[in-house]
Amino acid sequence: MYNVTIFGLELTINPIAFTLPIGDGWDIYWYGILIALGFMGALIYAMKNAKRFSLNTDRMLDVALVATPLAILGARAYYILFKEGESFKDFFDFSSSGFQGLAIYGGVIVAFLSGGLMCYIRKVNILDMFDIAAIGFLIGQGVGRWGNFVNQEAFGSPTGSDFWGMMSENTGGVMVHPCFLYESLWCFAGVILLHIISKKRRFKGQIVLSYGVWYGFGRGFIELLRSDSLYLGVFKVSSLLSFVLCFVSLIALAVLLKKNREIAREPEYVEVFDVNDAETNTEEEKETAEETKTTEEENEQTD
Repeated sequence: MYNVTIFGLELTINPIAFTLPIGDGWDIYWYGILIALGFMGALIYAMKNAKRFSLNTDRMLDVALVATPLAILGARAYYILFKEGESFKDFFDFSSSGFQGLAIYGGVIVAFLSGGLMCYIRKVNILDMFDIAAIGFLIGQGVGRWGNFVNQEAFGSPTGSDFWGMMSENTGGVMVHPCFLYESLWCFAGVILLHIISKKRRFKGQIVLSYGVWYGFGRGFIELLRSDSLYLGVFKVSSLLSFVLCFVSLIALAVLLKKNREIAREPEYVEVFDVNDAETNTEEEKETAEETKTTEEENEQTD
């Protein structure tokens, strides 16, 4: 149980949603429920918009159902790789850190890799799949971040304010930046933006590149505020990866949009006459010439 104050609102939060009467009791955590709801929201969006992305829903589901569990393993591997004091012998040991031992970027990376392989196997256009998945990721991340709030984790440095921020036992009784909230709102704003862009998609892959720009930019700065970041040397690894993702995606997006505009400005070639018409005209000219020659010969004979 946590006694939480966020923007002046006082709450008592229990990370455990309910307990199943199995064995000594099997606790079901809100974190897991919220992750499941995020996945469900992404899946519903994909099912409703698959046709607009030229995707077959059955094949799309095959890709998602394989990539999702692998993404969870990828999130665990990423966490262990960059978390000080963790090793891969603890890969399946959730007793100490539980679902806190997952990292979103690991899940995203593995989801794209495994999803790309499944697209090849199931003959799904990989760029169409990545475009719709990008919006689904933002939905899942926007909902899933509230699991961090329930667990009272993923918060930032002190705000120095008596009102702005979040405070609980885990923050040491100090108002800190609610980074979970910042990222959740950023993701939901991204869902709206990318959904609008997707309705006028100029080329396959535009939405996933836009995701890279949007999420990378926001996550990069939000990660700088966090007090529990994973490190690569002296660098906050997720912040560094976010800015690289943003920069690379922005360059690729700009180049492809420019190329698309140049193609659109090129004048369309219009045939002055049809080949069949030209052949017909040639035959008619031959017939006319033959008729003229015959008439001249007849006139000469008459003279």
